[in-house]
Amino acid sequence: MSASVAGLDASLRSWVESANDPACDFPIQNLPFGRFRRAEGEPWRIGVAIGDQVVDLEVAGLFPHQEMKQLLRTSPFERRALRQALVEGLQHGSAQRAALERALLPQSQVQLGLPCEIGDYTDFYVGIHHATAVGRQFRPDNPLLPNYKWVPIGYHGRASTIQASGSAFHRPVGQVKPPDAEAPSVQPSARLDFELELGIFIGRGNAQGEAVPLARAEDHVFGLALFNDWSARDLQAWEYQPLGPFLSKNFASTVSPWMVTLDALEPFRLPWQRAEGEPRPLPYLDGEHNSARGAFDVKLEVWLQTPQMARAGQAGDCISRSGFAESAYWTVAQLVAHHTVNGCRLESGDLFGSGTLSGPLPEQAGSLLELTQGGRQPLRLSSGETRSFLEDGDTVILRAFCEREGFRRIGFGECRGTVLPARPPGT
Repeated sequence: MSASVAGLDASLRSWVESANDPACDFPIQNLPFGRFRRAEGEPWRIGVAIGDQVVDLEVAGLFPHQEMKQLLRTSPFERRALRQALVEGLQHGSAQRAALERALLPQSQVQLGLPCEIGDYTDFYVGIHHATAVGRQFRPDNPLLPNYKWVPIGYHGRASTIQASGSAFHRPVGQVKPPDAEAPSVQPSARLDFELELGIFIGRGNAQGEAVPLARAEDHVFGLALFNDWSARDLQAWEYQPLGPFLSKNFASTVSPWMVTLDALEPFRLPWQRAEGEPRPLPYLDGEHNSARGAFDVKLEVWLQTPQMARAGQAGDCISRSGFAESAYWTVAQLVAHHTVNGCRLESGDLFGSGTLSGPLPEQAGSLLELTQGGRQPLRLSSGETRSFLEDGDTVILRAFCEREGFRRIGFGECRGTVLPARPPGT
């Protein structure tokens, strides 16, 4: 572990008492970045989560700009210096407490938004267990296509419909064609699904025509967040060949408000290893550091709250648990290196979706398409209700955390979205 990363000592405590709760997502060892505002219509400000509070970086005198992309463009050295200053100011006994207290606001009293303005969005497909399970539904004898284990598969998504956690969206309308129908029809999706993903935010960009080498790829990553790429499976089945997802994916995606930095994730790195007999990556995707410490041990959960549960005051059911390290066939660094190998220009604030992160067991699936076997085996909930796919009023909550003996548990907050009824076409 890098000795130059401040604030990773598990014994470190903050004078912000809520940050010392062992169940808190945002102890002083985390310090994720995001944007907030005090009221609707006000400009977004850069904040850092600590316990149940948010630090206004400008008021604290720690960063003079209120444009998040200015922060994203800073070098790893500058970001690490900012982290050091935050740790020194927020730790128990700090002489800077009085100054920083003026910069604190309760998270419950501010509006949290997208972590940054998102310019471009690429959705990858790194979850090998998801790719295999879904492929098996359509190609039982050949679930993975030949390129999957050689190239990180991805497609260019739609950044304009990515929304902040807590937002609702309308059920999408589009063309569907049941197998027994003579022609397609336009109707609300009946097979609406979630996808459990992590979001990867680009910090510093690269020049067009300049590939980012694997060894420096993580220098271009600012942090990770939770990401839900809502999917209309019936629209997807009709449109995805030959060019891939379109209207089945671009109607809404939801991202959590806090970017957890790679510095905070440093204690939770793991070796990245392929199983025996798997192909070795091509040289531009292979490297010593990536093999030794390229994976991140992030635990993931999906919760589903139906309207009936909400009326009864129930938080919902946890319907799936999985993990990033055991689900992902490719690492964060490999995604950056591959995305730029052809000279593609990345810019600060670009977002990568990991793809659905299903675990190896059926109950660890990161989508209802897998959990219900394409809707054939409905999921039974604690309320007595069943779900094959999402219904109007359903809320999906994604959660994630990292824990390891000898270190403080850190979390990602939550990524929450609610399904509204469809709007008729043209309204």
